[in-house]
Order: sequence, then structure tokens, then C-alpha cells
Amino acid sequence: MDAVPQSLDQQARAARQVTLVGLVINAINGVVKLLVGFLANSYALIADGIHSLSDMLSDVLVLAASHYGRQEPDKDHPYGHDRYETLATLLLGALLIAVAGALVWDSLMRLLTPRELVTPGAIALVVALASIASKEWIYHYTLRIARQINSRLLKGNAWHHRTDSLSSIVVFVAVGGALLGITWLDQAAAVLVALMVARIGFKLIWDSLKELVDTALPQDQVSSIRATAMDIPGVRDVHDLRSRRMGNRTLLDIHLQVDPHISVSEGHEVGAWVARLLRNQFEHISDVTFHIDPECDEHVDVMEDNRRLPLRPDAVEQLNQRWTGVQLFEQPHYTVLHYLDLGIDVDLFYSAEELPATEITELQKILKERAGDLPWLRQVKVWIGDPESGSRQPAGL
Repeated sequence: MDAVPQSLDQQARAARQVTLVGLVINAINGVVKLLVGFLANSYALIADGIHSLSDMLSDVLVLAASHYGRQEPDKDHPYGHDRYETLATLLLGALLIAVAGALVWDSLMRLLTPRELVTPGAIALVVALASIASKEWIYHYTLRIARQINSRLLKGNAWHHRTDSLSSIVVFVAVGGALLGITWLDQAAAVLVALMVARIGFKLIWDSLKELVDTALPQDQVSSIRATAMDIPGVRDVHDLRSRRMGNRTLLDIHLQVDPHISVSEGHEVGAWVARLLRNQFEHISDVTFHIDPECDEHVDVMEDNRRLPLRPDAVEQLNQRWTGVQLFEQPHYTVLHYLDLGIDVDLFYSAEELPATEITELQKILKERAGDLPWLRQVKVWIGDPESGSRQPAGL
């Protein structure tokens, strides 16, 4: 049994090796099927040869993805180069559909013109049987490596090999039937194999288009990601979780609701822990952009003008205009603004020397009344102490 590759370099080498082996087998199968198909008058085998060559192109894409997908982001591609593979896959899918359409048309014309039907040679039967054996072997080999290194890309490529094996079985049965006198069976099999090729092309196009238009992850995966983020202490809620794919990678945008009164640095650290956990728990997640929220704004358009509150310079200026001349009021040594529920809570910090504790409640009341005309002011609190070293909560208004 093969040893399980441990490092990323070992895994990349294992993926490259199995893909190169598959590429060689697909190339040989494709060329032999096309040559023998023309010589033996087997249109089913010709169609199957094109199917094998499509798998060869798939192998080329896998090799390109493993090379370019590992390139570091640069100035022009800050999110990486994964979508080069996506574009190539889209073009490949279109090519497969075009070829499949031509095969179906030609085969149907021959079916509708009996004199065009010919009996394929027996050698086509041998080639089909050899293709089944080789494709089944490379399918199991590729799938084993894919499971060892946990590669979804290789698993998908393994199933490409399996579809080629299945189409060769169809060709084997069709050629055998044609040799027994059912001459139309070879043409019918050619149509069936062409439809299998077209199905692969449609799937490649559909998957690529979903990625190019930033289709989200399935809902069960989104729910699992949300539950994982909620496991981090300090996260009160998760909303506006948006996901998109780039190749085999997932990029996330996530809003994390935390206690509105913790520091900016603590909120950021909570987000960093969430990002780290998500990348560790879900191997396909490579980028996590988190936004720290003091309250839930899931169903609110934060860009609306009526949600715009004054920033610190304007807010402090407006407050000072109303508080200048108030007895007991002096400029606090620290002011904290909490932007909550479409309003602002104002915390003023004084030392014990600046303000007697017995005057706290009276000062709070006066300041609130003098600034009562400000539509954005929710409450005013006066503290004795320093916000960084701890302070005493005064009586609320």
C-alpha cells in the first residue's frame, strides 16, 4: 500500500504523478480508438476516442491548476489565479458540446440512411475491452491518491476516468451486437456516447458559470460554518455570511456581533480567532474577511443616509456647545462614544480629584437635559476612573 503523503510538496508530487499517468493512458486510448475506429468503421469507437481525449484535456487542466493555483497572489491578482482554471474549464465544456453535437448529427444521419451503415471490424471489440481495463485501473489509482491527500479536484478527475470506462462498455456491447448482425447498434452507441460527452461538457460549463457569478456554498455548509464561528467565546451572533468559490478555494465575508462595550482590539482579536478556526476546520476556506458589529444589523442597510451619525469631532463639538457654562462640568480626561441603535451613548471619565463622587448623578442629569435636543444622543454617563484601568459604574439616567 502506498504511503500517505504528509507535506504539501509530497501531496503535490503525488497528485502530479497520478495525473500524468492518467494523461498518458488517456492520450494512448484516445489516439488508438480514433485510428482503429476509422479503420474498423466503428463510429461508436470514434466517439469514445473523443471522450478519452476530453479526459486527457481534463488531466491537463488538473496539472495546470496544481501549478498555477499554487502561485502567490500578485498586484494584478490579489485573490490568486484560480479562475484561469475556471475559464479554461468553461472553454473545454463548450468544445465538448460542439464535438458531441457533430457526432450526434453524423450518427443520426447514418441511422436514417441504412445504406450508410457498415459492420465494424472485430479489432474494435479488442480495443474497447482494453480501454475498459485501463480506465478502471486508472480510476481506482486516482481515487486512492485523492482520498489520501483529500483532493476534491483529483476525485472529480477520477470520476472522469470512470465515465470513459462506462462509455467503453457501451461501445463493447454495441460493436459486439453489430458483429452479430445488428448493424445499427454501433451508430446508436455513437449517439449515446456523444450524449455522455455532451453531459460532461454541460456540467463543466454549469459549474464554471456558478463560480464566475459567485454562487454561494450549499446551505448545509453555510450552516456548519456559522455554527463553528459561534463556538468562539465572545461571538454573540453571526450574520451576513457570504461565500464564493475560486477554483477549489472558498472566500468568506462574515459579520460577527460582539459585546458593544469591549475595546476595538478585543473585538478584532475575536474576529482573528474566528478566521483562524474556520481555516483550520474547513480546508477549502482560504480567505476570511470579518466585520465586527456591536449590534445586529442583518436586515438594515447601513449605507442609508438616515443611519449616518456624527463622527467624534462633530459629536464632541455639538456636546461642548450645549455644555459650556454648566456648573460642575469640566472637560473630561477621556470620552467614549458608543454607536448603538441609531444613537450615541456618551461616557465621560473624570478622576476623583476632578469630580466628587456625590455630584455624579446631578451632573449626568444636567448634561442630558442640556443636550436633549440632539436627536442622536441616547444617554450620558459619568465615570470616576479610567476606561483602561477599570472604573465605577454610576447611576444610570
